[in-house]
Amino acid sequence: MAEKEKKRSSYISGKESRRITRFNRRVTKKLEKDRADAGKDPALYTTRMKDPNNVVEFDNVCTYFFTDVGVVKAVDGVNFDIPRCSTVGVVGESGCGKSVTSLSLMQLLQRPQGQTVGGEIRFNMGDGTAYNIVNTPNAVMETLRGNKISMIFQEPMTSLNPVFRIGQQVDEVTKLHNPEMSDEDIKARTLEMLELVGIANKEGVYSMYPHELSGGMRQRICIAIALACSPTLIIADEPTTALDVTIQAQILDLLQNLKDKLNSSIMLITHDLGVVAGMADYVVVMYAGRIVEKGTADDIFHHPSHPYTIGLMRSKPVVGRKVEELYNIPGSVPNPVEMPNYCYFRDRCEMRCAECDGRYPPEIRISDTHVVSCYRFLGQGEELGYPKSVNAEEL
Repeated sequence: MAEKEKKRSSYISGKESRRITRFNRRVTKKLEKDRADAGKDPALYTTRMKDPNNVVEFDNVCTYFFTDVGVVKAVDGVNFDIPRCSTVGVVGESGCGKSVTSLSLMQLLQRPQGQTVGGEIRFNMGDGTAYNIVNTPNAVMETLRGNKISMIFQEPMTSLNPVFRIGQQVDEVTKLHNPEMSDEDIKARTLEMLELVGIANKEGVYSMYPHELSGGMRQRICIAIALACSPTLIIADEPTTALDVTIQAQILDLLQNLKDKLNSSIMLITHDLGVVAGMADYVVVMYAGRIVEKGTADDIFHHPSHPYTIGLMRSKPVVGRKVEELYNIPGSVPNPVEMPNYCYFRDRCEMRCAECDGRYPPEIRISDTHVVSCYRFLGQGEELGYPKSVNAEEL
């Protein structure tokens, strides 16, 4: 009976499928038109930072995917800041919206299906002005990507082009953003970057192809490409996933040192809490497309407050402690197409209380730097409001 119910709930009739397709086509066409219109007038994408000490401000960002089975709310009402010269770690299990948040900032979503439908992403240009990345036209984004904002992608083997030599791939970024530089100066800059990321045989590696290098070397090349133009913000999307532990430590030390040399900020996306503990100044915990807790690294690691954060901490193995089996959070994430109007973690929570049967909990500030979305802290701090979702039907 349960199996039949499950099959029925995931079944979509031909009529419903056609309705979803028509709806998706209409909405994405409108959003693409609005985007094109916004690009014609700089006043529509130029804004000001709420705090000039921040490099990026995410303000109720909503990024949805219009799929064949319905609207997937991958990022829904996300709020956090990245201060200057600091590292912000974004953590959470796979599929919680970490990478989609960074791709929204880089405008690298697969459009027209993927769209940032609400909120603002303010990027500080450093001259008193800021761009709202959500409305910024592609021509302007091309001057920012790789220059002001750079990304170190998750898998170096797929990030590098297998048919071009390493030198050409690093040269390309410098040449694109500095057309006035001569070929000799560009090559000298590339060799300088290869040396900076710890490659001893820089002249030899300059002429090599990606397949001739190890995983750690390829990751260093990706970092060299990302840092070639001394960006204000470096997005590191799980930069150590494909590497062994010793190389992982070297890459993280390298990133930290380069951040200090360039006075850049880092948005570090990972599900490895050990990496975050060693690098991050601030930590943002995401679950099912929303932020459930944020604060300084000290707040999150020494005073975790949301049951999900506590569960993540318990899931991490501890050296020297013997256990029968590792802890895992029970249950599974709700269906992203039909998110409930209550706490998304409620059905998996071991600390559930009576208030959890109500609507989604508000953000509650429980200290100067620590914010949590959990009814257990209602009345213990300042209510900051509810995440602002967008009704896709009204777009």
